[in-house]
Amino acid sequence: MSIARRLAALALTLMVTAACANTDDAEGRPWAEGETALPAFPQDSDLLPFYVSAATSNRFFIDAKSLSAGSDGVVRYVVVIKTSGGATNVTFEGIRCDAREYKLYATGRYDRTWGPLLAGQWRPIEYKDRNRHHSVLSRNFFCPNGVRIGSADEGRDALRRGKHPAADHELWQDSEGAP
Repeated sequence: MSIARRLAALALTLMVTAACANTDDAEGRPWAEGETALPAFPQDSDLLPFYVSAATSNRFFIDAKSLSAGSDGVVRYVVVIKTSGGATNVTFEGIRCDAREYKLYATGRYDRTWGPLLAGQWRPIEYKDRNRHHSVLSRNFFCPNGVRIGSADEGRDALRRGKHPAADHELWQDSEGAP
């Protein structure tokens, strides 16, 4: 087979793969994100800690009240990151387990209000040495074995346990090859 034909076949395969990645497998329709409302700003009493890595001194929390498993396949939550220097970062985010992507919906302001992002985009979840909370949330809590949790209670239970029970049997790796 000539190089031109091989490239054409590869291009066709990539287009089909991309089209399939953005469809609802059960219905065969294109995936569509549901409406997203900003949650109440988190209270310290509702924060559930989760471990990210020994490579960071930051502390990570999920606001238990904000956690949801949407009918559109997106797990939405507020993450609070407290740095060793005393700063606190608050973001409202979502994870698509089937596509291994995350999205920022809003950032928290100092006055405890939300600053919505005007053009939040879905981005791939990548393994990072530092502050890899998207990868950890996906693998260990919200998408064990690549399957989305069925409810917010299931996610809160996984956070309280320190890991989703099904995450002990991971069969997949992230985009950088890390388990």
